[in-house]
Amino acid sequence: MRRRPRSFVTAVVAAVVLSVSLVVLPSPSSAAPGGSFQNPVVGTPNSADPWLGYHNGNYYYAATTWTGNIYIRRSPTLGGLRTAAETRVFTMSQPNATSNMWAPSLHLLDGPNGKRWYLYYSAGPGACCGGQRQHVLESAGTDPMGPYTYRGPLVLMPNNGWSIDGSVLTVDGLNYFVFSAFTNNSGFENGGLQALYVTRLTNPWTPATVGRLISEPTHSWERQGNPVNEGPYPLHRGGRTFLTYSASYCGTPDYTIGALELTGADPLSHSSWSKLPTPLFQRADANGVYGPAHHSFFTSPDGTEDWIVYHANSSSSQGCGTTRTSRAQRISWNPDGTPHLGVPVATSTVLAGPSGELGNAGAVPVARLQSFNFPDRHVRHQNHAVRIDPTVSPALDGQFRVVPGLANTAAGYVSFESVNFPGHYLRHTDYVLRLDPNNGSTTFRADATFRQVAGLADPSWSSFQSYNFPDRYVRHSNYVLRIDPISTDTGRADATFRRTS
Repeated sequence: MRRRPRSFVTAVVAAVVLSVSLVVLPSPSSAAPGGSFQNPVVGTPNSADPWLGYHNGNYYYAATTWTGNIYIRRSPTLGGLRTAAETRVFTMSQPNATSNMWAPSLHLLDGPNGKRWYLYYSAGPGACCGGQRQHVLESAGTDPMGPYTYRGPLVLMPNNGWSIDGSVLTVDGLNYFVFSAFTNNSGFENGGLQALYVTRLTNPWTPATVGRLISEPTHSWERQGNPVNEGPYPLHRGGRTFLTYSASYCGTPDYTIGALELTGADPLSHSSWSKLPTPLFQRADANGVYGPAHHSFFTSPDGTEDWIVYHANSSSSQGCGTTRTSRAQRISWNPDGTPHLGVPVATSTVLAGPSGELGNAGAVPVARLQSFNFPDRHVRHQNHAVRIDPTVSPALDGQFRVVPGLANTAAGYVSFESVNFPGHYLRHTDYVLRLDPNNGSTTFRADATFRQVAGLADPSWSSFQSYNFPDRYVRHSNYVLRIDPISTDTGRADATFRRTS
């Protein structure tokens, strides 16, 4: 979350799945993205190191407050969190833990009192920051809003040494606590390498032993400003376990997200973890996003989508204070099963909310578009250009979420959102198709909307008629996609595609 006293103080002061046969055209009414929103989902000041989850019809949100208070927001929509009230759920008064609350993380666990929410957080005395330790609260029932009871500090390092940024990792039914501390228990004031540690929990507030080292900052992208591994948070899929984390000093624009994968049998063993060699998520200067990290993950209300919430700055000089805001976007998965977090989107980009929001039923189908007359080629985007290619690499460049038309949600009208660039859609400009971010304008929505009709060359396939130029259809010409009037057999073949999963 921060670290190194001099830099920190300076920063604070400044701060488809789809039936393939298209003889009967699928209706886009089955798709159910949530209401649109723009980042940040929560603005300053209590918006760094966010945790966000969905439970029983509502999103819940907590973040660093720098004070002795812990707040939670609640909203039925992701976009509604921005204006949702902050409810104070706890005021700290424990010895040496009265201020500087950082990085809350909530987990619904089976404990001695049954299923309860456990809220883990870092805290210390009024003087920042060498006194930070982990603490935990327990809810009275299964409402994330509490009320909460203080269950105590977690002694995680020898001599109760410095520790922060904890969350719970569950593997084979056992709960582990993952957190950040300094190698050799050197302490915050003494510098050293800030690394990741893990211990097993005998119950939600009792570590079995002090933590064991599982990751140190070894790559150059983990050592910008200071060598740091912190903010660990688990991500599971397909029987595989990843432990994502923030790397480099949070006061730099190069604060980024990396990951470990559990490839061995024992989560307590350093050798059981394999580090992915490159960062998963990092600064996007073209989008005005700097230091995008310290994150958590949540699933859409219908369970079909994975999302990330993270903090970031809008300037490379804003640092590690209260300027950071919380942002969210959909993530995807590479064909090899590793997470693809994508590129942090600009705050000007309009994003569709999570699938199934407000009780809407049905997952958003994901499709590839196969050319009729060049069946070895599929539609793909590359550097915003759109074409048909025989080999699409990376594979996610050729996958699109088929959503109700942005300009017309009636049956038959669709828009194509990139899987790996959330908020970016196929749209025409000067009759040529591009992949561009949704700026929310009427023109963009019309340019990105198409009517799916029976294929002009084969009615068992599909063609896509422009919404705002209905005399024109999507077709390829010299492999590049555009919209044109169609009057020849060649044109009809060029304008015919098949949606495949």
